[in-house]
Amino acid sequence: MSNTIAGIKIPDSKMARDAAQLVRDTESDLLFHHSNRVFLFGALAGERKKLKYDPELLYIGAMFHDMGLTEKYSSAQYRFEVDSANAARDFLRQYGIAETDVELVWDAISLHTTPGIPEHKKPVVALVTAGVEMDVLGLAYDEFTDTQRKLVVAAHPRVENFKESIIDAFTQGMIRKPESTFGTVNADVLALKDPNYKRLNFCSIILGSAWNDSNHDAATCRNPAHGHA
Repeated sequence: MSNTIAGIKIPDSKMARDAAQLVRDTESDLLFHHSNRVFLFGALAGERKKLKYDPELLYIGAMFHDMGLTEKYSSAQYRFEVDSANAARDFLRQYGIAETDVELVWDAISLHTTPGIPEHKKPVVALVTAGVEMDVLGLAYDEFTDTQRKLVVAAHPRVENFKESIIDAFTQGMIRKPESTFGTVNADVLALKDPNYKRLNFCSIILGSAWNDSNHDAATCRNPAHGHA
């Protein structure tokens, strides 16, 4: 395979090659090729927007962003994004990467399913999410040229019925810890795929909390000048 795809050079350091091999050995074909496309689409978005970013850190963020969906890297309780970020953090530390860069990749991975925040962060964080949003949701689809899309998919094919297959992959990675999906887009996955899933409601949790705002203790804590806490 060419080291350059759609005009984007694939990082070729020992760390990058080791990362690719680890992901290849751990993930399904579906997730492996998806992760590569996330890097390529993220990098293309960065070039289009003229952002300055470290391609190797973007590559690690993209390649590891779904590792928490695999049995090997899945914890019993954390969001899969956190498991993925922790896997990348542990990997990067083996290569003596500066902690500021480790934290940058951690943020890029942990935030990639949290709409509305990554685009305001540093380019590596923003571009991992941009790559995910393009490949999974088709966001900004028309901002990539037809040639770019074809070259990326030729190098790292989308499996037939990718849309259904990626939802299934998300489901398998989260179905054993449904509580980890609270407050995230991941709740939509289990709501669709798991007939036993019961979505938690933010307002219900507030209203059902142990606080009793009408009791004497709460009243004594209020500011008498303003009538509220």
